Amino acid sequence: MSLPVSPDTLRLAVFIGLFVLLALAETVWPRRKLTAVKAKRWQANIGIIVVDSLVVRLLFPVVPVSLAATAQLHNWGLFNLVGIKGWPELLLGLVLLDLIIYLQHRLFHRIPLLWRLHRMHHTDLDLDVSSGTRFHPLEIALSLLIKMAVVLLFGIAPLTVLLFEILLNAASMFNHANLSIPLSIDRWLRLLVITPDMHRVHHSVIPRETDSNFGFSQPWWDRLLGTYRDQPKEGHTGMTIGLHEYRNQKELGFWRLLRIPFETTPVRRAL
Repeated sequence: MSLPVSPDTLRLAVFIGLFVLLALAETVWPRRKLTAVKAKRWQANIGIIVVDSLVVRLLFPVVPVSLAATAQLHNWGLFNLVGIKGWPELLLGLVLLDLIIYLQHRLFHRIPLLWRLHRMHHTDLDLDVSSGTRFHPLEIALSLLIKMAVVLLFGIAPLTVLLFEILLNAASMFNHANLSIPLSIDRWLRLLVITPDMHRVHHSVIPRETDSNFGFSQPWWDRLLGTYRDQPKEGHTGMTIGLHEYRNQKELGFWRLLRIPFETTPVRRAL
């Protein structure tokens, strides 16, 4: 199936459109009062987006969608070998990739070396749509390598990979948004997707809450694998977001964020 636009153009259009929409929505219906200067946070977070994009472009001339097309052409991977095509492949591929992201996220919390890369994401003292893009370039690169290995091993189709990347990016922006959703709706919505209230628990300063709700797109894995936590102990308006080691917003500018994996700050152990 051919697309009227390039995959990169489609991903960028969806990203910009959803980012703007969520930024406006959380301004009108905020869940929490922000504690840090938004302009400085956004300057750092958007700077990280730019660096991440450059790293991907420079280090990975072959992206997962292109690799998927090559695997399909040469009949590589489990799905191609056993003839899983069409809707079955689409559904299985999306579920499999989502499970891999969940497991990867847990490993990034469990293994100290990987936590060094991931903890930059948790240093944000507030959560909003920009937080969904705040990942260290080294973590982005490693995550991309893992995704490419899975695509190659299973022979996941290019369209499935493209849809997953769009959905994952959209879900990350949505579940980090400072968006107020009525509790009566959130209670049912979180059975289908990861809501901002559900994911916010993961950004609590309390370690046992940080080590819960690892999903990014689908909420099933946390429930099935025992890492689901319904609400934060201090409530959504009273909870503290971030890490104990990083509490000064003035010291969390763009260049400091890039240095965090290499700092000697004690590496926490996941519970």
